[in-house]
Amino acid sequence: MLLLLKRVLRPIVIKHVNKQRFSNLTMNSDDDSVSWRGVPITEIYGSQSPWGAPEFPLIVPAHNHAVLYHIPNMGRTTDDVPPKPRTGTDVWNHDYVRMPCSTQSLYPVEDSNGETHLKKRWEIIETALSKPIRNSEELANVILSYNTKFKTVWKFRALHKLFDHYLEEEESQYFFDVTLPEIVKLTLALPRLVQAPIPLLKQHKNRSVSLSQQQIASLLANAFFCTFPRRNTTKKTSEYSSYPFINFNRLFNASPSDSVLEKLKCICHYFRRVCTKVPAGVVTYSRRSVAPDSFPKWHASERHISALPLHVDSKTTIEDAQGLIQVDFANKFLGGGVLNFGCVQEEIRFVICPELMLSMLFTEMLKPNEALMIIGCERYSLYSGYGGSFHWCGDFRDDTPFDSSGRRRCAVLAIDALPYANIKHEHSREMITRELNKAWIGVSYATDEQSDSLQYPGVATGNWGCGAFGGTPRLKSLVQIMACAQARRPMAYFTFSDVELRDDIINVYNLLARHNVTVGQLYKYIIRFTATDVRLNQLPSFLQQVLLDDRPKTPHAKPLSPKVNMTSPDATNKMDTSDIEIVEQNLSGSVLKEFLNDSPDLFSQSEYDQSICEVKINMPEPMDDGADGELNKNEEPNVSETKRTVGASRLIDEMKKIDDENAKQNLSLSNTTPSKRNADPKANQSASNVRTSRLFDEMQKFDEENGKLNLSLPNTSPLKRNADSKLNQSVSIISSEDKIKLDSSSEAKKKMGKKITDYFSKKSI
Repeated sequence: MLLLLKRVLRPIVIKHVNKQRFSNLTMNSDDDSVSWRGVPITEIYGSQSPWGAPEFPLIVPAHNHAVLYHIPNMGRTTDDVPPKPRTGTDVWNHDYVRMPCSTQSLYPVEDSNGETHLKKRWEIIETALSKPIRNSEELANVILSYNTKFKTVWKFRALHKLFDHYLEEEESQYFFDVTLPEIVKLTLALPRLVQAPIPLLKQHKNRSVSLSQQQIASLLANAFFCTFPRRNTTKKTSEYSSYPFINFNRLFNASPSDSVLEKLKCICHYFRRVCTKVPAGVVTYSRRSVAPDSFPKWHASERHISALPLHVDSKTTIEDAQGLIQVDFANKFLGGGVLNFGCVQEEIRFVICPELMLSMLFTEMLKPNEALMIIGCERYSLYSGYGGSFHWCGDFRDDTPFDSSGRRRCAVLAIDALPYANIKHEHSREMITRELNKAWIGVSYATDEQSDSLQYPGVATGNWGCGAFGGTPRLKSLVQIMACAQARRPMAYFTFSDVELRDDIINVYNLLARHNVTVGQLYKYIIRFTATDVRLNQLPSFLQQVLLDDRPKTPHAKPLSPKVNMTSPDATNKMDTSDIEIVEQNLSGSVLKEFLNDSPDLFSQSEYDQSICEVKINMPEPMDDGADGELNKNEEPNVSETKRTVGASRLIDEMKKIDDENAKQNLSLSNTTPSKRNADPKANQSASNVRTSRLFDEMQKFDEENGKLNLSLPNTSPLKRNADSKLNQSVSIISSEDKIKLDSSSEAKKKMGKKITDYFSKKSI
């Protein structure tokens, strides 16, 4: 009985301590003034600062990494001086961006005699931009002068409304008098600022390109004036049909809704900023492509959900999660509707950080096995609203520090979800697996696949693919949790003011952690859910029920248990542990040290296994059916049994005392203000540790009184044990002639197990 007690208590106490840890970390979330639940954001950073995580790999020119500027000897530029452009040779082919300033970029021009001949496009652009531009009509005419085939197509509705009706007259005048001439200068500086060819980030290739912010500004200025050749046609057979649009004509010609006009204000503000002071940083655009045979085997994954630190916030936005990998809910054509009427998560991010828009120049449509990482972009604008309520709210000064390569430590991860016509389509094995792979490809960027440690920085994400694409937040959140758990990246999830969703995500995570569910098990559960009527059923409720149903079934108790040799291979199967839930949490060494007084090996698996192998328990032979309980001839005297009963009773009494003290502490905490309640969490944790220590002391005393089944260190409490001691050195080896014979009925074991389980099941999560 004593061995059974010890064997059962170890994993249950681990579970209990882990529950206390999680409860302490989420205590503040009950306060209405605190918007988050789960672990503190610092656990997603991996440090007390957002900038404590390792930097991404340095910028190094390579065959698959084009660097279009000279890298200084120190690795990064000074804060005020942009890096010098790298020289190169003009390339005009399908592997590189076709530049408007290329000598091979020709445009048909009709002369005064009506004859058509080819002329260098850049000469036409230079001539057009050399003239004064005083209003939106003149701006439109300049753009059409080197895009003549669209004279009857491009109406510039949004452009005209912005400057003629939407802005104050003084604002419009300032733009044409001050800002626009500077944009013209940036545009015409392209041949000087970008001398090396820009490679296209094509499908199925892992390739990167790094540019200075000054080079990016010049390229975006050319997009503003719609100078890039072969990028305006909508024909499916055109050269760039698999690339996003980059010229701004689509935005200028969009229906002039308020959100479209506010996006234009963001872009005008960006140019005002970069023309006033040239930014000196650099940005890297990296395409990641993973072969399908390298995808995780999701059904077989043994990564535990509980090993993933999770923070869920209903107020903070993704772009405010400094220091984390910030997910862009991307379209497979990067930017989505940013240059049209679109104004949701990706489009908003692209207009407040316009350097993201340059990815549209050279990034081919993303395939299901691909993602794009952008490191170093700067934010320029404040905003409010979403969709039709979007508004530019003024200037934003980005204080994000630079890394060793001169990039701002802002990483934006573009992963595209699939659009769904209905919920049944989304909840299919094929679609769920596709989304899992897509999310994993992104979040596993620059991770050490051989390491068992958490990978930093963590990921900041939210309702990916749940807006216009029709995704379900409760499914998509689990998909991203699984992907991050597989990649070992901590995750912060932002629910955009949805408090109910925040709580649902944490509750489901908590349920999975309690049952020690792995990524592979969760994948199978979700696939089982797809076989139900997903229109009527809720995934969280289904998971709760399936975890209840899948618990080990309790065998029918017999009057007396058979003799069991614990060294036999099937000993575990023969032990009657009815009504006792054993949950072994995968806790890291640092967590155990924090909550168990630096005793990382307190419940080590090696000690657990050794104690089972070294102790032989001879249980009574089973009696004939109908017997009333005649004692086995090898049973110990009644006096010894009475002592054990008294000891067990005292142990249960100690549990009750600790429960009473916990209740009093919880009552006192509930009667205090949230600020007082959270003022000294260490004191509350210390009190809890003392009570847990008392329980172990009582267990140890119980062992010592019974003589030969003491599996703990002599004269020490587990919570006071030295962290450097080896637990398995202290396990006493019992010789064969001293083996203990224990007589206990199934009912007695069930009763004791029930009390233990009831005691720990009272601990709130």
